[in-house]
Amino acid sequence: MKPEKILYVDDEAIALKYFERLVGPLAPVLTAISVEEGRAVLGTHGSEIAVLVCDQRMPGERGNELLRHARQHYPHIVRMLTTAYSELGEAIDAINTGEIYRYIAKPWELESLRADLRNALELATLRHERDELMRDRMVAQQGQLVAARLGSLLVACAGVSETAYERALFRFARAAQAVGSREAAIDWNQWDHADLQQAEAQRSVAIAAQLRRWLQRWGAFTGEGPAQDVLAQALGGEHRPDGVLLRQTKGLTELLSAPAGQVVTAEDCLWLAWQLWTEGRFSVAGSAGAWRVAPAAADPLPVDWLADAMERLRG
Repeated sequence: MKPEKILYVDDEAIALKYFERLVGPLAPVLTAISVEEGRAVLGTHGSEIAVLVCDQRMPGERGNELLRHARQHYPHIVRMLTTAYSELGEAIDAINTGEIYRYIAKPWELESLRADLRNALELATLRHERDELMRDRMVAQQGQLVAARLGSLLVACAGVSETAYERALFRFARAAQAVGSREAAIDWNQWDHADLQQAEAQRSVAIAAQLRRWLQRWGAFTGEGPAQDVLAQALGGEHRPDGVLLRQTKGLTELLSAPAGQVVTAEDCLWLAWQLWTEGRFSVAGSAGAWRVAPAAADPLPVDWLADAMERLRG
């Protein structure tokens, strides 16, 4: 939703009415009579507000306190301070500390006020468009990250197991699709493209090492029954005659959905290691509000299964 409203905060009721009458033709106006009330309005309507105009001198907290709050919690809002000429120094300080876009001197000059607010609304529109583009970019990058991780897992599996590693990852990917793998979060304030690629490469090395440790720990595969006992104990499931019943599925998807830069743990790798150990003999399906891991038919793998899984998991 595009923010289009102006919030004006002033402790003088007459000023609120005057502002609303003057500015109403430009955009819908919300008002508040104190910093505390202004915070409440932001909490309720923050996503709808494009511009915040606040008087500096009010009983209790000063206007720049509200502007600082908006800067921290609602960075899309264009912030403006209105103040008398005698308080100009405070307005300049607010500008210098990045709390406001500009100040409006009191008493207002009508056409200048409207021009300033038009410019602020245009800036808010540009910010909204920029944020939408960034959001689309982030969604695309997150989808690409999951696909890249799946490809890296195939390489890691091939490096630690010589038999049925492709089928094991096929079962892993199908389970992630079934239970619903969440997007991998990327903090774009922390990562650029090169650093992210380096971190993901190091992550793949760590995963391969953990997979190797699990396979060494379990030794030779001794049959489906004992393997299901191992899984039930490791993931907190219940071994039943028709398979292992799981109520928690985080362990089935963490290798794909963990935030960028998160350290890989042995527990994160257990499910994929188990699929490698059992050579992809088991699949996952929904079962009465939970998930059942049970033996699966050894059908030939689809030729394009990896590309299909990448496409489905990236949403």
